[in-house]
Amino acid sequence: MSVSSITKNYYVHESSIVDENCTIGENTNIWHFCHISNGAVIGSNCSFGQNVFVGKDVHIGNNCKVQNNVSIYTKVNIEDDVFCGPSCVFTNDLFPRSTYPKGPSGWVETNIRKGASIGANATIVCGVDIGECCLIAAGAVVTKNMPAYSICAGVPAKVIGYICKCGTKLDISNNNFSCSKCGTHYVINNESNTISEIK
Repeated sequence: MSVSSITKNYYVHESSIVDENCTIGENTNIWHFCHISNGAVIGSNCSFGQNVFVGKDVHIGNNCKVQNNVSIYTKVNIEDDVFCGPSCVFTNDLFPRSTYPKGPSGWVETNIRKGASIGANATIVCGVDIGECCLIAAGAVVTKNMPAYSICAGVPAKVIGYICKCGTKLDISNNNFSCSKCGTHYVINNESNTISEIK
């Protein structure tokens, strides 16, 4: 079904298609040439740029920003406040074959946690967990789980630093885990080499 008008609660450009049985939250904007597939659930205050595809039964949280040319396939789960940069790539099949399709039972789940950001042209290989407020650099290829508040870059992606939820790089050279901009404090787990916010 092609939606061609502003609705009461959200906006869909006339060039985009929203299948039946989709749920779209208030103040969400879906711009040119997008396709939202059957059963998708999209939260409030989201923005979808040009040429975005959202697969069947995909769940996307509130306040998410999906830039141009992004395809979010079935079994990719996106929590609140996630940023998906232009042309970033998600997958859902580790060993695809055109002549031997697995179908949904063979697809692998990927989770993008609250507040994470994925840079332009980054590739997220399916089966991984991108931690809360993690920042994936442009062009990175993620092949394993990435911890919360980490900055990850490279091919394959590795942790190269840590970042505050506000987007400021943390200076941990002297075991200082406080953000210089917003003052948020963090604590490190030396066993797992991960950090978490002190609330």
